[in-house]
Amino acid sequence: MQDQLLRGFARELGRYQFQAKGSGKSGLIAVSRCGQEVLERTACRVSNGEVTLRFEAGFPADGRTINSGELRKILFEYVPACVQKALLYRNVNQKRLREAIELAEDQHAVREELTKRHLAAFVANGSVLPRQSGVSERPMEDAVPFVSPASLEVELALPYRGKVRGMGIPQGITLIVGGGYHGKSTLLKALERGIYNHIGGDGRELVITDGTAVKIRAEDGRSIAHVNISPFISNLPNGRDTVDFSTEDASGSTSQAANVAEAIMAGSRLLLIDEDTCATNFMVRDELMQRVIAREKEPIIPFVERVRPLWERDGISTILVAGSSGSYFAAADLVLQMDAYRAYDITEQVRRVLSEWMGADGATPQGDVQKKVPNVDQNADVIPVAIRGCPQEESVAARINAAGGRKLASRRLETRRDQVKIKQYGRDSFSIGDQQVDLKLVEQLVDGEQTAALARILRHILEQTERDPADIGRLIEAVDRQIASRGLASLADENGAVPGLAQVRTQDIYACLNRFRGWK
Repeated sequence: MQDQLLRGFARELGRYQFQAKGSGKSGLIAVSRCGQEVLERTACRVSNGEVTLRFEAGFPADGRTINSGELRKILFEYVPACVQKALLYRNVNQKRLREAIELAEDQHAVREELTKRHLAAFVANGSVLPRQSGVSERPMEDAVPFVSPASLEVELALPYRGKVRGMGIPQGITLIVGGGYHGKSTLLKALERGIYNHIGGDGRELVITDGTAVKIRAEDGRSIAHVNISPFISNLPNGRDTVDFSTEDASGSTSQAANVAEAIMAGSRLLLIDEDTCATNFMVRDELMQRVIAREKEPIIPFVERVRPLWERDGISTILVAGSSGSYFAAADLVLQMDAYRAYDITEQVRRVLSEWMGADGATPQGDVQKKVPNVDQNADVIPVAIRGCPQEESVAARINAAGGRKLASRRLETRRDQVKIKQYGRDSFSIGDQQVDLKLVEQLVDGEQTAALARILRHILEQTERDPADIGRLIEAVDRQIASRGLASLADENGAVPGLAQVRTQDIYACLNRFRGWK
């Protein structure tokens, strides 16, 4: 309801933009701009029988002097008219409001069903997944509606829509394959955004994903602050510690390893990965490379060797898009093929191919490889990457969290008038004091107001760590509890002003803190 009221109020305000005359921003009346996702925002709050709306207005002025006559129009004509039309029940589109609330109830019901049925995600039949363009999140016209493969189709009974059928992706390891431009990444992108509810007409209203899901990718040049990446990278030639790893300029493989470790620390139960945005040497190391470069000379343990332990020992699922490497076929519980935007379950077909491709002893054929690679040790310990696990080791999550909480201290931040200045650059980044935090490749952030919320959360945590090291995990838990009990408005600026803020997840907070470059 908050989201729907806010959208209606924004529509009404649009009629009065810059109607009051003056210089500069005179006559500006603006409120949060909502996208396709439904986010809790400080801009509208319904609580205890009250509706609170926060917006900004440019007081009409001639130079440095307020024009009281024009200001009267805003305060006593324009804003009251918007309130009358957008916030009084008798005047709003009651059918649209009711439909929005009922849709939210149905979406909540689907999320509960995911847990009950041990599903990682659900995609309703008839969903429209493609978007208009790279700069528009609106549904593509004439797109192929999604239809579930029969083997994966489940039926959910929702409070208002009744029985709805669609594809239930089970927890475990799911591989999405197919030719280029056939819809693999489109499906994964829809699953990425399925952590949020979407408005009616978006096409992805009933594409629902585990709310802890994290998109994992390589991120060259990012900052890493004291993260345990040893389950994936160890024995670096320069002797650097990967149990407590930090860098100002991460490589593709170390950045992706850190992204996985941070997702695990943040409690993610589902990793979403697209081969196109990954570091190849982090994902796979084929048999030929193992024969040429000895295993003890390679510090990277590829993700293909960790994906099954992550699921079997830690309960962390993976949905992975692959288009060029078959290394993950043997590790997958489910294989989906996207063909002209239609999904097919080819799991059994892949298993038949694997049984034919592997030798009687479970090893991959070696003849052609040995003929083509001279001067290699034919008796070397080469294990087919696609079927090798790490049964002798403890769980990946246990290794990452073995050192306990990370206690970090921040450097003293630059202040102005005894206040830490925050400057935001859209959705992608912000600066706090003299440090800039780059969130451009944290792909599940969808709104600049989420970035604004992360900036205030980071400032709050830095204030706690400026003098003495503090347990970052516990500080994040405390912030989560504060927001849950007192709302996003509790992140007000020092002067008590509440800026436009939108909801963020624990996973987003970890991503933000770990990209801050000002830790001691």
